[in-house]
Amino acid sequence: MNQVKAGTWVEIEKTLLTPQQRAPQVPEDTRQTPYIMKVAGFLVADALFGEEVSVKTMSGRLVSGTMVVVRPHYTHSFGDTVEELIPIGLGGEI
Repeated sequence: MNQVKAGTWVEIEKTLLTPQQRAPQVPEDTRQTPYIMKVAGFLVADALFGEEVSVKTMSGRLVSGTMVVVRPHYTHSFGDTVEELIPIGLGGEI
C-alpha cells in the first residue's frame, strides 16, 4: 500500500445502506445493491490507500470513508464531434 500525503485530492466511499437495509419498495435489482456515497475532497492527514480517512470537501465539510481513488478525474465524454454542429457556434459561417 502507498502512503498518500495530507492535502491530496482523493475520493472516498462509504456504504450508507446495506442491501438488507434498503426500503422494501425499491426495485429488486436495486435492493440487492448497497447504497454507496462517493465524495471527493482534500485528505486531512497522511494515510495509506484503502484506509478509513477524513477529507475536507470544496464546501468545507469534513467527511469520512474509505479512500478509493487518488487524484480522481472525470472519464466521461460527450462522444465524437458532430461536424454538422460546428458552424452553429460561428453563426452558420465557416
